[in-house]
Amino acid sequence: MKLSKRQEQIAQIVREEGPVTGSAIAEHLEVTRSALRSDLSVLTMLGVLDARPNVGYYYVGLSKETQTAERLKSFLVSDVLSQAVVVSGGETSLYDTIVTIFTEDVGTILVCDDSYLVGVVSRKDLLRASMGQTDSHAMPISMIMTPPVSKVITVEPTDTLVEAAQKMIDYEVDCLPVVVREDVGNKKRLKVVGRVSKTTVAKVFLECSIH
Repeated sequence: MKLSKRQEQIAQIVREEGPVTGSAIAEHLEVTRSALRSDLSVLTMLGVLDARPNVGYYYVGLSKETQTAERLKSFLVSDVLSQAVVVSGGETSLYDTIVTIFTEDVGTILVCDDSYLVGVVSRKDLLRASMGQTDSHAMPISMIMTPPVSKVITVEPTDTLVEAAQKMIDYEVDCLPVVVREDVGNKKRLKVVGRVSKTTVAKVFLECSIH
């Protein structure tokens, strides 16, 4: 839960001057004591403040869990996206894609034409396609990729990291293409600007938990 501007002011006053009574806080902010009642209740409920009878409010601070949650909510996909691992849809074979996915050590390959998304291939897709395949050099990757018009789930740079993580959980995927949507005539194209993965989420969570 994000604190309002007045709640942040109250927390600052109590941190600097506490313990302090509600009346003193109200006087400092030039409002009535009753006007602060809901704000003080929220801050006490969140554990930011505590109160003692005949003493007043004193500062406790946000719990570690609350701080971590708030930091995670502040991240946008654009803050954490990494470079996408891409192959060309018109030129790349099944064999070349298999080599790329293991060389780059990723779980998903994006298939693009001139930076625009035309499909996605996972390790499972490659394994399934290569079983019983006598000539993986001859099979174009476009024959086994999942095209965007069907099941490809994407995120945009302005989406939050939490929204991206929820999509990965909901659709049971390990990685999402980060795209910018462009309208060209009657066609809508997805320009790839990066990717975000479960590993990305885990790294950000660890960073927020440590600091």
